[in-house]
Amino acid sequence: MNKKKIFLSFPHLGGNEMHWIEEAFKESWVVPLGPNVDHFEHQLEDYLGDGRVVALSAGTAALHLGLVMLGVGQGDEVLCQSFTFSASANPVLYQGAKPIFVDSEADTWNMSPEALEQAIADRYRVTGRYPKAIVVVDLYGMPAKMKEIGDIASKYGIPVLEDAAEALGSEYRKAKCGTLGRFGALSFNGNKVITTSGGGALICPDNETAERVKFLSTQAREAMPYYYHKVVGYNYRLSNVSAGIGCGQMEVLPERVARRRAIHDLYSTLFKETSGIAVHDNPSEDFDSNFWLTTILFDENLGFTPEDLRQHLLSQNIESRWLWRPMSMQPLFADAPFYGDGTAERLFNHGLCLPSGSILTDDDVARVADAVKAFLQSKA
Repeated sequence: MNKKKIFLSFPHLGGNEMHWIEEAFKESWVVPLGPNVDHFEHQLEDYLGDGRVVALSAGTAALHLGLVMLGVGQGDEVLCQSFTFSASANPVLYQGAKPIFVDSEADTWNMSPEALEQAIADRYRVTGRYPKAIVVVDLYGMPAKMKEIGDIASKYGIPVLEDAAEALGSEYRKAKCGTLGRFGALSFNGNKVITTSGGGALICPDNETAERVKFLSTQAREAMPYYYHKVVGYNYRLSNVSAGIGCGQMEVLPERVARRRAIHDLYSTLFKETSGIAVHDNPSEDFDSNFWLTTILFDENLGFTPEDLRQHLLSQNIESRWLWRPMSMQPLFADAPFYGDGTAERLFNHGLCLPSGSILTDDDVARVADAVKAFLQSKA
């Protein structure tokens, strides 16, 4: 096959990353702390406009420490969006807590406020207490309905941990995703809007909580002349070298977000007259997704599966991906309670993620769209 490979979301370097990495080697700052980490955190704080940022080794580490900071422990229940990647739910298990899965709603594909309130009421009826926390995900960069969810959370006194791993640059009512809950988690994995090769960050409400997170993420060593520990700590800090990549990436973040949005708009235009295909879009002016991945839904009566379309695209040297398989459908969580009407499962069965990396050209996007249209015509 002569056609070049089109990847789902390939890393897109800005050109200045090596400067920061070389500075780290020049000063021998090749450890999990250093000036690049500090600078990267400040860059993120300036960009987000709210909160204190602690750079960590992964988005999963950020979610885990968010739950720790919210006091989640053995036997607690945590309400978690079902339609998501497993990293949203696994840290609940790390804490010996129990995930309670909540279905999605059709507009954003994120946590349904109605199902959330149903779950809260029912868990109180069953256990006599409210869940300890709510983990809300901004799926594929699309903000959740945080006004409605926040109102419900406040009503019952349950704090929100916002999983914005896929949503750096997205906004809800003009506020940056990651700043919409008590804590917010970001990911800088290689396929995200920007990358540190691997890494994440926890967005904290104030200096005091940020300092506590830094303490816990560096093995919770007390200020003594010898190693002294009172609580469990974690080796979760981002390395100074990886942070150097992040510093360079932050310099081009607005351009990367703008390009992902432009790719989404181009897909929307290319599929505008294509029957049976719908590109997932912002539900209203309250939402401004970064469109980390452009996603499509196809009519369930068309007679094919996401795997059929994925295999066709793969035959054209185009990478695509199923939508996240809901956590309520995962063997790991077979015994976890679930509240909803099956919306996430329906989405999973009739959707696909298309190549969306900011490195793609308009011709690449057109090639993907043409391949999808050719497949549809073959099934007509």
